[in-house]
Amino acid sequence: MRLAVWSLPEILPSAFYGLAVAHATDGFLGGRTGAGLAWLGGLLAAAVLGAVGARQVYQRLGELVEPVRDELVRKVVVGALRNARADGAVARLNRQVEIVRDTFAGLVLVVRSFVVTAIGVVSGLLSLSPLVAALVVPPFLVGFALSFGILGLAAARVRASLRADEELATSAGMVFAGVRDVTAAGAEEFAGGLVGVPVEAHAAAERSLAKVAALRTLCFAVGGWLPLVVLLGAAPWLIGRGVSTGTLLGGLTYVLLGLQPALTTVMSALGDSGLRYVVTLGRILDRSALPEYKVMVERPEGYEVRLRRMSFAYGPAAEPVLRDLDLIVAPGDHLAVVGPSGIGKSTLAGLICGLLSPTEGEVRLGGVRPSELEAADLADTRVVLPQEAYVFSGTILDNVSYLRRDATAVQISAAIDAVGAYPLVRRLGGLAAEVRPAELSAGERQLIALARAYLSPAPLVVLDEATCHLDPRAEQIAEEAFATRPGTLIVIAHRVSSALRATRILVLDGNTATVGTHQTLLHHSSLYTELTTTWTHTNGDAHRADRAGGDAHPAHRADGGLSARAGGG
Repeated sequence: MRLAVWSLPEILPSAFYGLAVAHATDGFLGGRTGAGLAWLGGLLAAAVLGAVGARQVYQRLGELVEPVRDELVRKVVVGALRNARADGAVARLNRQVEIVRDTFAGLVLVVRSFVVTAIGVVSGLLSLSPLVAALVVPPFLVGFALSFGILGLAAARVRASLRADEELATSAGMVFAGVRDVTAAGAEEFAGGLVGVPVEAHAAAERSLAKVAALRTLCFAVGGWLPLVVLLGAAPWLIGRGVSTGTLLGGLTYVLLGLQPALTTVMSALGDSGLRYVVTLGRILDRSALPEYKVMVERPEGYEVRLRRMSFAYGPAAEPVLRDLDLIVAPGDHLAVVGPSGIGKSTLAGLICGLLSPTEGEVRLGGVRPSELEAADLADTRVVLPQEAYVFSGTILDNVSYLRRDATAVQISAAIDAVGAYPLVRRLGGLAAEVRPAELSAGERQLIALARAYLSPAPLVVLDEATCHLDPRAEQIAEEAFATRPGTLIVIAHRVSSALRATRILVLDGNTATVGTHQTLLHHSSLYTELTTTWTHTNGDAHRADRAGGDAHPAHRADGGLSARAGGG
């Protein structure tokens, strides 16, 4: 409303300049120099008044535009997270949201300016001469209407351009992310083909848009230049009917300085920026729409983990990482998962916790598929800690109590002390101390995340190499704390000590999986025997280096010092 109110002063110069030119010309031609100067002075005053309104308009524009951009960013981010898909999300956030924001601001200004100019010019023409208005306004409206006739075609072309833009961004991002692998494999030609096809599609879409621009030029010829031709062709007839030279010049002024610029701007805005705005906004809202979640009839009963003939592959043509896996982890169990690097241990953790969905078979958590659980129920049932611990800017208290906001001071202190994080918290300045993640070592971030997981209400804890940056003693303290914590513990192990502390051990070996105790697996799993031998040898070297004061494989200790870090499988 404020924007509209401050647009009113701009109508005055739009309506006045044709009249001022007409009366000033007649005054000068009639020898009334003072009258001519007075009309020109009035035109200057009207322009100053319009400039004051324009200044206020630009000040109000930011208040209107920036909240729109902020809301769109929220929708894109929330939609990508809720839909668990990021394809095109970066393109929509970095490019399309900015397109909507910029074009929305431009459209507000252009449409406002067109309406102001059209009202002012029509009012001025009617005041100047109804005959001149009758000759100028109809072809102007016809050209404006024709420009709307091609908007449907233009919209289809813009949609094709945006689809091509997203496909190009996705393909180029995939190739750039794997540029080292492409170079190592000598697959430059193949990678070029992956990017070349969307590049050509994008170029074809842009050429189609250029053809629509040519049609807009024809529409402008009808609405912008035809009124001028008609007015000039009818000049003798108008003069014969008593229209003065000044009035004729005033009519030409309205066409050249009012209608033509306004029509050019609004046609360009609606036919290019406007279509891009509508199509882009529609795609953002469609792709960012939140999925409709099922209303669960029953909530999970307990927290038993059950895998039944479960297989998973990272793509329809890829070899399965896990195949036909059957596994039951009973409540209160302590399971360690071991195997060579890249065998699928972290994938299994993601499947159990609902971060991934199985390609075949099923995963059930408390009798329910994780994907069917409400987000709150899933968070109350399981907590997973990856290798790279997440710590955010804020206080230590905020970070530790993130998953349990109603925790008491006693519970928070007990969790910190249980995982061995108390010396770190004390050194940083207590629970109220501000955390700067970049200033913490990887081990210190893991300790804070471990305290957060220990405090969470989830009875199922999955540690996906969550202690790999801690020294063996700190790792022992943390894992023993979780082992005595009520609930189930699943550990993706990178040291033999983690496996030895577990009640059962799952060995992943390509397409086979074996479950048993440490002693059983030593007799029945050659891979486990090999891993145990390797771990024991590496840990022995590390402990000897530590006792000798060496600094091989340095890693930050929980208390901020340094010790020798044991290697992992």
